[in-house]
Amino acid sequence: MSNRRKFLANATRFAAGGLILSSLDNNVFATRKNPFSPADQINVAAIGINGMGWADLRSAMKIPGVNLVALCDIDKNVLDKRMAELAKANVDTSKVKTYGDYRKVLENKDVDVVIIGTPDHWHCLIMVEACMAGKDVYVEKPVGNSIVECRAMLDAQKKYNRAVQVGQWQRSQQHFRDAIDFVHSGQLGNIRTAKVWCYQGWMHPDPVVPDTAPPAGVDYKMWLGPAPTKPFNSSRFHFNFRWFWDYAGGLMTDWGVHLLDYALFGMKADVPKTVVALGGKFAYPELAQETPDTLTTLYEFEKFNMVWDHAMGIDNGQYGRDHGIAFVGNNATLVLDRGGWEVMEEKNSKNKVSKPRVKPSDNGLDKHMENFISVVRSRKMEQLNASVQVGLDVATVAQMGNIAYRTGKRVEWDKAAGKFTDEKVNAEYLAKPYFNGYSIPKV
Repeated sequence: MSNRRKFLANATRFAAGGLILSSLDNNVFATRKNPFSPADQINVAAIGINGMGWADLRSAMKIPGVNLVALCDIDKNVLDKRMAELAKANVDTSKVKTYGDYRKVLENKDVDVVIIGTPDHWHCLIMVEACMAGKDVYVEKPVGNSIVECRAMLDAQKKYNRAVQVGQWQRSQQHFRDAIDFVHSGQLGNIRTAKVWCYQGWMHPDPVVPDTAPPAGVDYKMWLGPAPTKPFNSSRFHFNFRWFWDYAGGLMTDWGVHLLDYALFGMKADVPKTVVALGGKFAYPELAQETPDTLTTLYEFEKFNMVWDHAMGIDNGQYGRDHGIAFVGNNATLVLDRGGWEVMEEKNSKNKVSKPRVKPSDNGLDKHMENFISVVRSRKMEQLNASVQVGLDVATVAQMGNIAYRTGKRVEWDKAAGKFTDEKVNAEYLAKPYFNGYSIPKV
C-alpha cells in the first residue's frame, strides 16, 4: 500500500513471549479518517482473547479500514470483560457479536480475517478450518503443537491460498532485521555458535492444587477440544496451559519460537542434523508444571552449533540479559534481544567491527499486523514477514528440542524423509494424538 499508516500510541508490557497490552486506552479505537471504500473494509474476528489474541486485535484495530465484528472465547467471563473494555473505549458494541464456539465465527459470512489467540493445542484445527471457510488468518505462535500439525497447516494455506501470518512479530521489527543484515554482511567472520537463551524471572509455575469443577461461564469441554479429557485444574488453565504437554511445550515453544527463529534466520539454516537436550524440574520440583523449568539443548548443524538455554524464575542470563541471541564469530559477537543489539569485538581482531547498542525505534507487533493486513489486501503472499513456512521451520526445531529432552536420546533427523531416523521416536512424538472425536486435519 502506498498510503502511510498512522498508528496511535499504546501502553505495552512484555509478557508470555509477546507483547501483552495491559489496558485498553480510548485512543486505540478512536475515530479516525478511513481512506478505504466500503468494498475495501476488512472485518476481523478474534478467537481466544485472554492474552495475545487481545493484543493482536488491538494492533489490527489501529489500521484504517479494519473493523471488529466478532469476539470468541470459551470463557464468558473473559468475553464480558473485553466487551466492557470496548464499551469504555466508546466502541459501538452493538456491532460486535460474541461467541463461545469458534465454528460459529467461521460460519459468519461477514468475517474476512480471523485472529487465533487460543492455547497451542487449538491452533491447527482452527487455522485449517478457517482457511477452508475462506478466511485469512493471523495465528499465534507456535504455529502448531506438533510437527505433523505444522505440516497440515502449511498444506491448508497452500491449498486454499489464504493469507496466513504467524505471530512471530519480531520478524517485522526493524532493529531485529538490521541486526540480521549485519550478521549476513560477514563482518563477524566465521560464526561457530549461535547461542539462544531465555531466563524469565517472573515465570513461576502454579502450585499443585486439587481438581475442581470448572468456573461458572467456562466451557471446559470446548477448551479441552482435541486434548485428553482430564478434570479441571486451575494450575493447568488459562496462562498455565504452557507448562503441560497436552496443550503446549513449555518455554521452548513459548519464547523459543521467537528467539530460535532469529538464530535460524541469521544462520540461513532450517533443520539440524542431530539434537540432544538435558534438563528437568530442578528449580521448582514441587510445583505443578510438566515441562522443564531448566533446559539446555544442543543442535548440530553442518557448519555451526546452536545452543538453547532456558530457566524459569531467574533473570541472570548470558551477557547480563534475561533473553537473547548471540552470534559468536571469529571477529566479534553480535548480541540481539528485544531491547536492542550490539557488536562486541574480539580483543585480538584486526577488523574493527564493534558497534554500540542500537535500541528499538518501532513497535514490532504493530508493524507485524500492518504487514499482514497489507497482504490481505494485495494477495501478494510472498510479502508476509512470517508465513506458515517460517512458523513451521522454527516450530519444528523447537519440537525437536523437546522430543530430545523427553526421549533422553541424541535424536538424528533425516531431512530427505522429513522424520527422525528412530522409528520409535517418530511413532511417539512426530504427531500428538487427538481425543474426544477430533482428528488431525487431512488437507
